[in-house]
Amino acid sequence: MGWRRLSLLLFVPFFIHACSTSHIDDSIRMGLASSPMNLDPRYATDATSERINRLLYQRLVAFDEQSMPVPDIADWRRLSPRHYRFRLNPEAGRFSHQRKLDADDVIATYRYVLDANNASPKRSGLVLIESLAKVDELTIDFKLSRADPLFPAYLTLDILPADLITDDHDFAHQPVGSGPFSFHSWPVSGKLLLERRSDKRMFEFVEVKNPTVRVLKLLRGEIDMLQNDISPELIGYLESQSTIEIAQRHGSNFTYIGFNLRDPHTGDPRVRLAIAHALDRQAIIEHVMHGAARQAEALLPPEHWAGAPSLMAYEYDPEKATTLLSDAGYTTADPLRLVYKTSSDPYRIRLATVIQSQLKAVGIEVELRSYDWGTFFGDIKGGNFQLYSLSWVGIRTPDIFRYVFGSDSLPPTGANRGRYASHAVDRLLRQVESADTLESQADLYHRIQQQLHQDLPYLPLWYEAQVSASNPRVSGYRLMTDGNYDGLEQVRLRQPEETSDAQIAVAH
Repeated sequence: MGWRRLSLLLFVPFFIHACSTSHIDDSIRMGLASSPMNLDPRYATDATSERINRLLYQRLVAFDEQSMPVPDIADWRRLSPRHYRFRLNPEAGRFSHQRKLDADDVIATYRYVLDANNASPKRSGLVLIESLAKVDELTIDFKLSRADPLFPAYLTLDILPADLITDDHDFAHQPVGSGPFSFHSWPVSGKLLLERRSDKRMFEFVEVKNPTVRVLKLLRGEIDMLQNDISPELIGYLESQSTIEIAQRHGSNFTYIGFNLRDPHTGDPRVRLAIAHALDRQAIIEHVMHGAARQAEALLPPEHWAGAPSLMAYEYDPEKATTLLSDAGYTTADPLRLVYKTSSDPYRIRLATVIQSQLKAVGIEVELRSYDWGTFFGDIKGGNFQLYSLSWVGIRTPDIFRYVFGSDSLPPTGANRGRYASHAVDRLLRQVESADTLESQADLYHRIQQQLHQDLPYLPLWYEAQVSASNPRVSGYRLMTDGNYDGLEQVRLRQPEETSDAQIAVAH
């Protein structure tokens, strides 16, 4: 047992005994590693904002287990290869200012995002929409500039009310949606209150940056549940607590190392390949992450309909890494020196430290720099980095490849943060546009992923498992593979007698 784990085990019981007052009321509290940055879904790009917005808003389309599009609040017909008709179904609800969601709201939301003057980062995936037309109060026609058999999968925008779009309402801080939750208040930056519309239950989302403190608050009853962003040691400790329930399942969130392709060092393909061979990803998963991940070779997981399960992993080969670095002109006397940026989350810093150590073993000197989330993410979007590590969460459609790797998808309109430019990938992306079946699209996406695997603008690391922990006050939470908070629709507070039974059940 490491000294950090030992100190935690000694400290936690003392802390709980010294500060045992639990704050109990009818709210359900969820601890977050970071607060949402923007609750306007037209502009939100950080994971927490996206997850909260899923609770506040509704979308035309959802996805099945293979990430194929299925109806959410709308059904559709393909009238011709370039003409789709969507009709709102009974799942479409009322906005929290009591107006029923209708065709005008769908059209206003999509037209706003499609207007290049508004600089929405969601626009790039929708540019094939040539026009929208209202057929009646529940029906919208989408006409396309080109045929695309996957078109319904792109219609995942959170729908905003047309009247408030016209009034230039501040959705970023006062969201108005038709989803299962409504906005209540945002009294301070680290505390967001939502109300579940089905039963008026209040939910508090509380930012607690430090994962150890987040666990302590769970044990003391100051928060009722937390999800992810917990180190394996803390998960192991929580599993030993008779009053805490742990759930875990395979995840699809993709963690990677990103490279700046315009940097003279990380822009060299030999350097990126050397780093790929220098990292023992499976050892990190087994010994640092305690098995709570699976190794990744591509952004999409292998079970995705457009995934690439046949990609061969870069084997751990320090000797080959050293040879590649020598070929690139680096020596023991003049080693490769890089700056690796990460967030200030202690677990992310620890993972970065392990990566730093493995790279040092092949002669790469890495300086770690950790920042608060806002500063870190700002640097990444601005291209101010050599190396960094981040995760893509909730990815469902393969058009993500255009958004992330298209040479014309530079921020702020795209997410090509490493400034990758490949004629081969751009050509394949254009061919996807003219593909007339999902089978032919899948083949092209396989070829795109093979090219990316060769060029390494990203070094895939792993798909992290989804983990949640809760105290006996709550029950019914279901984990999503993409880490979304959709399970909060069903979670409930137990009655006092149920809580006692739940404590006994967890203890056994």
